[in-house]
Amino acid sequence: MVESSSGSTPVHSTESTTQPGLRKVINTAQLWSIAVGMVISGEYFGWNYGWAVAGTIGFLVATLLVTVMYLAFIFSYTELTTSIPDAGGPFSYAKRAFGSTAAFIAGFATLVDFLMSPPAIAAALGAYANFLNPDLPVLAVAVGTYVVFITINILGIKESANFSMIVTALAVVELLIYMALVAPAYETKNVVAHNESFGMGGVFAALPFAIWFYLAIEGVAMVAEEVKNPKKTIPRGYLLGIGTLVALALGTMLLTAGAGDWRLLSEIDYPLPETLAMVLGRTNPWSKIFASLGLFGLIASFHSLTLGYSRQVFALARSGYLPGFLAQVNRRFQTPHWALIGGGIVGLIALLSGTTGDIIILSALGAVIMYISSMISLFQLRKKEPHLERPFMAPFYPYTPAVALVLSIVCLIAIIYYNPMLSLIFAGLLVVSLILFRLIGVRKNADEIS
Repeated sequence: MVESSSGSTPVHSTESTTQPGLRKVINTAQLWSIAVGMVISGEYFGWNYGWAVAGTIGFLVATLLVTVMYLAFIFSYTELTTSIPDAGGPFSYAKRAFGSTAAFIAGFATLVDFLMSPPAIAAALGAYANFLNPDLPVLAVAVGTYVVFITINILGIKESANFSMIVTALAVVELLIYMALVAPAYETKNVVAHNESFGMGGVFAALPFAIWFYLAIEGVAMVAEEVKNPKKTIPRGYLLGIGTLVALALGTMLLTAGAGDWRLLSEIDYPLPETLAMVLGRTNPWSKIFASLGLFGLIASFHSLTLGYSRQVFALARSGYLPGFLAQVNRRFQTPHWALIGGGIVGLIALLSGTTGDIIILSALGAVIMYISSMISLFQLRKKEPHLERPFMAPFYPYTPAVALVLSIVCLIAIIYYNPMLSLIFAGLLVVSLILFRLIGVRKNADEIS
């Protein structure tokens, strides 16, 4: 990859002339569906583990802090995505700002973020299916999910985006129906009950689970090369997406907490259907109907995250940081088929070796490191390339990205402090990968590509 003389959008080397490229087909509605779809499973499960470590009050504080962080981050990150619409996303921004080592760290963190999210969602899909029919084994459903959605994503980006729009719209409607059904049972006394033993330590321990509410919205950057009119479409997609998610996250969390004894929901992978069963009774048709429809939210996220991780793997391979075959684009469907398959294999290994909680924490750890990298890159690019075309500029600069950066650092410290072993595993993998890259490289021309 080489930079254009104007210092704006990267253009690709002659290698791209012999390989088919990615198709520019995504419009604003499809981009909104990808942004929301990548995240919306976070409203269905995962966040409730935060109640176990912080209670409802502590987790509400953690969620509000994380909500502020994400709002500031998205308003800042959109500047990077529209200025440098490259499938590498954070990796590309860090490379342009600081060079290959920073790019490797950003790319590694992003890969962990996006490769660890799908196995957690696949496990939840298995749990939801088992809740509906105990004869369906959780693991078999989870593995089957990978096979089905990797195949769908191989068949084409336009088809994939259309599918994402349908299932995301259904998932949003379903959450609105859930809130309407649960709202009559809401009591504030249920929200504040049983919080006597929690303090500020619990707030910090709950941060990764609050991050799960919004984690992966940054994945829109990975499809930036496939967006029509990215200068206008990307800001619209991001801002509509984060607005939708804030409303759904806060509404779902508060209404669920107020519906009954939240302690019964704090360590399961299907809190919403269980809440409806508590409120309406297990024999009520809505309980089973919702559990069936609840699969849409998980499917939307799994599908969109599969799209996201494949583009990150593709971009890293294209720039020499991963084996070159992962950058191959299928000539018929114009999708990175080997990136989809390779990322799926990594996800299946994580699915078989970890628990949902641990996988969520690893994903959140990769995410906050990537957020820190992106915000530092934004500050550096403002200095290094003041004339870079910026179709969207972060409002109230430098305060907005500074807020995102500081809160991301707070989240990182909290995750490391409360999860030292997982943090050591993450750091060890990063160091080993970086040493291997520096010593032998994956492709000899990696340092020649800019």
